[in-house]
Amino acid sequence: MMSELTRMRELEAENARLKRMYADLALEAAAMKEVIAKSTEAVS
Repeated sequence: MMSELTRMRELEAENARLKRMYADLALEAAAMKEVIAKSTEAVS
């Protein structure tokens, strides 16, 4: 059976990975919004 400490470390590592994934996606979404805003400014 896995110790609680080992399980906690695994969860902390997964949490860090998910936070990085979220940060990457949030950054990408912000960049896309900027591109869309600039392209709509150019059209109108």
